[in-house]
Formats: sequence, structure tokens, C-alpha cells
Amino acid sequence: MVEITVTGGQVERGEEILTDAAIGFLGELQQRFGTRRDELLSARRERRAEVARTGRLDFLPQTREVREDRTWRVAPAPSDLRDRRVEITGPTERKMTVNALNSGAQVWLADLEDANTPHWANVIGGQVNLADAVRRKVSFTSPEGKSYTLGEEESLATIVVRPRGWHLDERHLSLDGRPFVGALVDFGLYFFHNAAELLSRGSGPYFYLPKMESHLEARLWNDVFTFAEERLGIAPGTVRATVLIETIPAAFEMEEILYELRDHASGLNAGRWDYLFSIIKNFRDAGPSFVLPDRNAVTMTAPCMRAYTELLVATCHRRGAFAMGGMAAFIPSRRDPKVNETALAKVRADKEREAGDGFDGSWVAHPDLVPVCREKFDAVLGGRPNQLDRQRDDVRVGADDLLDVKSTPGSVTEAGLRNNIAVALQYLAAWLGGNGAVAIYNLMEDAATAEISRSQIWQWIANSVKLDTGDVVTPELVHRIEDEELTKIREALGEEAFKTAHFAQARELFETVALAKDYADFLTIPAYRLID
Repeated sequence: MVEITVTGGQVERGEEILTDAAIGFLGELQQRFGTRRDELLSARRERRAEVARTGRLDFLPQTREVREDRTWRVAPAPSDLRDRRVEITGPTERKMTVNALNSGAQVWLADLEDANTPHWANVIGGQVNLADAVRRKVSFTSPEGKSYTLGEEESLATIVVRPRGWHLDERHLSLDGRPFVGALVDFGLYFFHNAAELLSRGSGPYFYLPKMESHLEARLWNDVFTFAEERLGIAPGTVRATVLIETIPAAFEMEEILYELRDHASGLNAGRWDYLFSIIKNFRDAGPSFVLPDRNAVTMTAPCMRAYTELLVATCHRRGAFAMGGMAAFIPSRRDPKVNETALAKVRADKEREAGDGFDGSWVAHPDLVPVCREKFDAVLGGRPNQLDRQRDDVRVGADDLLDVKSTPGSVTEAGLRNNIAVALQYLAAWLGGNGAVAIYNLMEDAATAEISRSQIWQWIANSVKLDTGDVVTPELVHRIEDEELTKIREALGEEAFKTAHFAQARELFETVALAKDYADFLTIPAYRLID
């Protein structure tokens, strides 16, 4: 007899989510799949060691047959996932839930991952909000008395939930003393409470799967879906999953990932920010040829990024899957017309390129960007819901193209270093306080962008990179700029607000993941130890 322990505190309406039956279902998922998750994380470490030894990744010879077989396709999309030209992302806090559903986007990516601090209150409160959203009874009233309610049913976005990645645990639930896999908790609670309800409303349980690194991890997800459907009496193939190709190992296994999930697959997404983080992480000890310039200088027109996105579109459409574009992280300013004009111009150019390349839709982080993205996709799609019929037979991408980081234009500057430090400190302080999606310098920052910032600093120090000023990036230089940036932040916030905003913890965490000799695979793992 297994023992399941719940150690999280009381959450408003949490008893509606943490029912005995739901907890029992989570226990079954953990028993069946927890050990395989652990084995796959070990396989990640082994593969990373091989990359460190060879400085190389390549397409898998053992799965060549899957790639060369032109007959297989993924399952046809359900009706409410056939048009995905605009998808808005955001955490599952209540106001965001209402605004995202009302945004005019076709899809709301309800984010339980990078835009969400996994405080117990957020984990369970997010599930409460999702259950209300599915049943169309979610509303919100601000402290100032402003009311937020849902619009007409036919205008509301389709919900696609992003659970945590395989690497994260949920320590507030344990099975015989071992923490549950966070991904299984997020998936399990949403599926258990909402799958049947969604189907009764003409929709279904749809998911975005983050940070996978191999087709074997996709196979595990497929087995989870198959078991969950059978266990709850849901028709096989009801779940639909879109996989974020946001790690460079996964870029070499796009076809295999779709193949493993083919009865449940909906598409792939170009998760650009985590992809840059993954390049640094996997090739951090490969020398100067893998050093990226300033974060904001790395655009999607860089050769390695073009190779990655064009391969994604070609792969998806060959298999009948949707190709989804990356995040437009710019935040429009309603106060500064000049900032707003610059942001909108960049978003238009980004979405025009994606639509022209054959993507079926793309992401935005703010409701004001929904019409901008739609305009560019409408111009290409016309009356069609997607571009699945556009086969990119012209695309020829090899391993060398995906690994051509050295051709990325740009340089490493003091301004770029300073921006990385300032963004990381502000984001981590907000994350520790419970907010995983933060507007900083007119960009929506989440865990993925913070990972790039701290990883670049680690890589620049490891390679003794010289800045445009002639200074070499060292821990001492980083400490000096930290002091200067924190002084600016303190002056902007005021002494009292600064003291209560977790900046002391944020600095300690930042130095742990950016300056330590041993590179931390994910900053959210040590960060998680500091919350609740």
C-alpha cells in the first residue's frame, strides 16, 4: 500500500481540486511513470557528457527509418485547433485568465511552466482558475472595483495548457516520501477535472509540452496520455499535444518526436528563447565558436536560427502537423508612443517573416499584439485556417547548419552584460515573490529569458570574453555591475519597497547560477528551494 502525502498549505477552493479521487489518480501516474522520468533525466546527463566530449550533435542513425518513411502522418486536428494564427501566452492567475480568453486570439497558452512560479498557491490556484475557465464561469474584480468577465462564447480562445517540464518536481506531494513529478501533477489535475467537461463542450484536453530533449521523452508523454484516457474512459487519441522544440537536442529529433506522439500530436513550436539557452547549456564548454553575442542582438535571421525554424516548418507540414512561431516578447507602451512604435514595428517584421516562411500561427505576450499578429497571418492565409498544404520541399538543413553558431552576427558589449544582470536580478526577485511573467524594459520576461541572461554571463566568463570596452568579463566585473544596477533599482523603487522585494535572495540565487564553477542545468531548481 503506497502512502501519498500532501504538505502544501490551504489554498482558496483547493479542496475542489485536491479531492481524494484526483490525488489517487496522481498517485497512479506517479507510480507508473515516475521511475521512467528519472531514467530519462539520467539519459539527458549522459548525452550532455557526450556533447562535451565530442562538441557535436547529429541526427540519430537508429531512427533513420522514421525520418525516411514518407507515409506516416499525425492525427487530424480537432475543429477548434485547426486555426491557430494567433496564440496568447500567460500565467493562470485569474485576471490573466479572463483577459487571455477575451483577447481575440484563437488560443490561450495557459502557462503552468515558465510564466508561473510554482508556489503551492499558484499550482493549485491555477487549476481552480482553469476549471472555472473551462466551465465559462471565471471572473475577476480588482481591488479598485474594476470587473473582468468573459465575452461571447464564440469569441473566446481555445485553452491549451503547458505543464511543467520533466525536470521539475512537486515537493508538496510525495509518494512514499519521494516528491511527485511536477509535469504529472499539472497534467493529471487538469485532465482529471476537465477532460470530460471539455469534450461535452465541443473541445478537448490540449497541451503544450515543454523542454523535451528526445523522442523517448515524447514516448513517455504518449504513454501517459494513453493511460489517462483509458483510466478515465476518454476515447483514445482525444488528447492533443503541441511540442515546444526549445532544446537543441530536440531539434535533431523533430520527426521522431512527432512519430512517437502521432496519435496525440498537434504540432511543434519554435520556442526560441529556451532554444538559445539550450545552445549555451549544451555547448558551454565547446569554446569560442559557440559563444553568442548580446541576447538582444540574436535575432531569428541568424543562420543557425533560420535553419532551425525552416526545418521545423518543413518537418511539420510533411507530417500534417502545425508549425507554430515563437514568442513576440515586446510589450506595447500606452504611455510612450516612440517605444510603442518601435515595439510594434519589430513584432510586425517578426510575424511577417514567420507567415512568409509557412508557419501556421505564432505567439504574443500581450493582448495589444493580437491584431498585429493576426494582420500578418491573415495577409498570407486569406480564407484558409492554416498552411498545412504548403510543403517546404526547398528546405535542406543538415547538422552543420543547426550548429553554425559562429556565424551569428553581433558582439558582446558592456550594455549587453549590464542588461543581462539587471534583467536577471529583477526577474528572479519577482519570481521568488510569486510572479513568473514580468514586464522589464518593455519586454515580457519569463524563466526562459532569465535562463539566457544568466547562461550568457556564465559562458562569457568561462571563455574570458572581451567586451566592446576592452574589459574582460570576470566575476569581479559582474559583482561591480550588480552593485550599480541594484543601486538604480533601489532608487527607482524606494528603500522600503526594495527591502521587501526579495532582491537579497535574488542576488544570491543569480550568483549561484551565473558565477559558480559548476553550471546549474536549470535556475528554477535551486530557485524552487527558496520559495514557500
